[in-house]
Amino acid sequence: MKDIIIIGAGPAGLTAAIYALRAGRSVLLLEAKAYGGQIVNTPEIENYPGLKTVSGFEFAQTLYEQAMAFGAELVYETACGIEDKDGRKIVRTTAGHEYEAGAVILATGARNRPMGLEREEALTGHGVSYCATCDGMFFRKKEVAVYGGGDTALEDAFFLSNYCSRVYVIHRRDAFRGSMKNLEKLKSRDNVEFVLNANVTSLIGETKLEAVEVTDTKDGSKRVIPVAGLFVAIGQVPDNGAFAGSVSLDERGYIEAGEDCRTGTEGIYTAGDCRTKDVRQLTTAAADGAVAALAAAAGLE
Repeated sequence: MKDIIIIGAGPAGLTAAIYALRAGRSVLLLEAKAYGGQIVNTPEIENYPGLKTVSGFEFAQTLYEQAMAFGAELVYETACGIEDKDGRKIVRTTAGHEYEAGAVILATGARNRPMGLEREEALTGHGVSYCATCDGMFFRKKEVAVYGGGDTALEDAFFLSNYCSRVYVIHRRDAFRGSMKNLEKLKSRDNVEFVLNANVTSLIGETKLEAVEVTDTKDGSKRVIPVAGLFVAIGQVPDNGAFAGSVSLDERGYIEAGEDCRTGTEGIYTAGDCRTKDVRQLTTAAADGAVAALAAAAGLE
């Protein structure tokens, strides 16, 4: 039995743990995979106030150690539901366990958005990847492609250009959502080719990826690009389906909550990329964690 259960140990969840513990509350973190969330895959963070530059892994490690030093407890289990019981919250996990608390903070983050192509799942790990920093070294001196137009795609392409013989950047428009700084850095690389106004429409290869088919969004023409790897960076989707009966979700599956991080359900709060918001950045995840934790702690008084 804890005062607050936090579901998710990414930046939002770990920050929430620190603030809740500093408010004198006991905290249990439930994490399905590994602490730190997707930020651990970012090779370099340059936009977090007070830190000139730091790797995502180092940032996550420091945040985790800070939460543990304050007394957080972390259990690696997947939460699959929340129930009310005499004014308390019961969190069930896929391991068959139940944990009880006075309040719950949902900080489940978001997962990589799949392309929805035939054989995508079969070729994942065999040429198709969603993490350039995790898998990029397997494609040293080979030709690869990055699919997407945001900062993650631009950062992935720049990282891969250090090791791969050629990097194709495939984007469905001719303008990028990512920052101009990242785009200019990428344009300076001789081994990067931009394939604009194009979508990846087919994956070619039996046991491993051998090429991708791209279709022009304007005239419908098709082109086959031989590559050994395809790194997908077309956005994220929330993974809140297990809590649909406990909190309200919008049409895209995000938890409905404002800047106060309060859901429409008493005793349940939310923080980070899993909630409805306009800006999803490391700083806003941390801010949400602090707001949700202080609200949850005050709600227990």
